[in-house]
Amino acid sequence: MKVSTRGDYACRALLSLALHGLDAPTSVRDIAERTGLPQPYLEQILLALKGAGLVRSKRGVGGGYVLAHRPENITLAQIVSAVDGPIVVGDFGEPHQNGACDHEGQCVLLAIWGDVGAQMRRLLEASTLADVVAIAQGRAAWPEPSPERRP
Repeated sequence: MKVSTRGDYACRALLSLALHGLDAPTSVRDIAERTGLPQPYLEQILLALKGAGLVRSKRGVGGGYVLAHRPENITLAQIVSAVDGPIVVGDFGEPHQNGACDHEGQCVLLAIWGDVGAQMRRLLEASTLADVVAIAQGRAAWPEPSPERRP
């Protein structure tokens, strides 16, 4: 399971907006410079985030993007879903019920993949942009690495 580059960039862009003021618009150029993200790709991502109602834009001199909601009201699930679509492990379909499976083991695995996607969704829904801001500013502890990532 991976969050796509697009999902990661979207989270990084909104984190930058949350870290640098909630009221004044920030230009795409400034977000790109602060985050190290490519500006043309960032523009596409911000348009998708705007379409999802997570950011607002202001045109003209002093224009740019601002968060459409307070950081505590924006989850990582909303951000990732806005640019990547539904959070699922794969597009495998739904398992049959009551043992009416067409192929050996298929339904059991479909149920497991569905559960994995649901768990990932729950984790991302439980983390808000405000949580990430607090970690980035040293006001909260970093997430514990999973057993697979521990040295």
